[in-house]
Amino acid sequence: MDIAIIGGGAAAVGLLDALATHLPNAPGATDAPGATDAPGATDATAGGIGTLTVFEPSPHLWRGRPYGPDLTAVLVNTPPALMSVRAGDRDHFAAWLGQRDADHIDPLLGQPLVPRALYGEYLVHCAEKAVAALGEQGHPVRVVRARVREVAVRPDARLVLRTDEGREYAADRVALCVGGGTPPDPYGLAGAPGFTADPYPLADSLDAIAASDDVTVLGSGLTAVDVVVALAARGYQGRISLLSRGGVLPYVWQRPTGRRPTHVTVERVAELRDTRGHLALTDLAGLLRAEMAEAGEDFDALAAHLRATRTDHPVERLRQQLAEVGDARIGRRVLQETAHSVGPYAWRLLREPDRAWLRRHLRTAASVVSPMVPVNASALLRLADSGQLTISAGVRAVEPVNGRFRICDADGERTASALVNAVNAAPQAVPAGARHLVHSLTHAGLATPHPAGGVVPTDPRLHVVGDLAGGGPFLTSSIAGVTAQAARVAGVLGR
Repeated sequence: MDIAIIGGGAAAVGLLDALATHLPNAPGATDAPGATDAPGATDATAGGIGTLTVFEPSPHLWRGRPYGPDLTAVLVNTPPALMSVRAGDRDHFAAWLGQRDADHIDPLLGQPLVPRALYGEYLVHCAEKAVAALGEQGHPVRVVRARVREVAVRPDARLVLRTDEGREYAADRVALCVGGGTPPDPYGLAGAPGFTADPYPLADSLDAIAASDDVTVLGSGLTAVDVVVALAARGYQGRISLLSRGGVLPYVWQRPTGRRPTHVTVERVAELRDTRGHLALTDLAGLLRAEMAEAGEDFDALAAHLRATRTDHPVERLRQQLAEVGDARIGRRVLQETAHSVGPYAWRLLREPDRAWLRRHLRTAASVVSPMVPVNASALLRLADSGQLTISAGVRAVEPVNGRFRICDADGERTASALVNAVNAAPQAVPAGARHLVHSLTHAGLATPHPAGGVVPTDPRLHVVGDLAGGGPFLTSSIAGVTAQAARVAGVLGR
């Protein structure tokens, strides 16, 4: 059974590592956790694995777009325990770091927060080790540096992948490991002088910004935080504005306590399913309420704090959360951990009205469960207190005018000389570079678009790993979520 893996970033690394670890003839092999939960998992996928072919056209093989060589100030935004490529092994990344973690400790968080480029080295290491292990097991891996434009079904029922160059490759199974792609361009500014369409790598993109420029950063999520921190690290002295519709910053990570949830778990969620296998959002909230009650905390106070996310002043909220990094309360910590560990399973059980309610609160949820690290939060607060950084909301229009950009937001109109695009794509959005590919999958009857975004396999020969998995959680996939998906798919392919 020949397998084609479309995409060569972190999702592909997680899949290769899981295959190398869990195939029957792998050293110490075990069944992949949750294998039966993989979309499209059926016995039709059983059989021995032959050659694996990874298709990746970009220069960022294994690293993906965000983890290439860059400024040392551009950090991974998550503690090591949640960045492991190996599902179920929270210490895998930390073990690889070894003594190097001492050089990258966030003093407030008490955890190593490494440069993104160093994490990219970890991804490369894991990929190369998995490729070698698979080769030793009789499953050679080859890399084709080309973009897959379409997938079709041949008359002999095998799948055929066609690249942009017109070459064809046959496969029996296809794993779609396409990442989120580059930022969308909601205002049609591509090609305008002074507009940076994609900030990564920041070491290159920020070279175009002069010291006297007024910089506006579109977006206020983690990518926007990276841009601001990188500008500060380079000694930029001009004005910086973060501009978005809601003006909501990511929350700030709190120092880990070592406490693991005992109520908000997959096992407890499974027990709450009704006779039709569904889960109510109120039941899920009840588990969090029980978790907090056991710790002597007030669930309603946390709920009120979350509801105020879009109305509180962002700088004052930032100040408050920096002061609470060492706070012993568990509420936010439980949300941040279980959103990625339990969330994908719980999401599949929720009824559509509950899912729709959560989607309406996407910005708040994303800010909570994808927080920024304290060292970056401290940098933002210093810039805001000095007056160099402002955070604006209610953006209505951005357009190029006479070599500058005219911006209309809740505060009126103003102009900027440089504009950096840090807008995050919507969850499950199909990247521009993969639209033709996804169209071909639906045309061939291998997949169908999901109403909320992404694609759903309709043929057991197709698997999706990563944010493009239709019907998945409404939040953008984390490394932990992606590797859990990869382990499930590996379990199906390895049977």
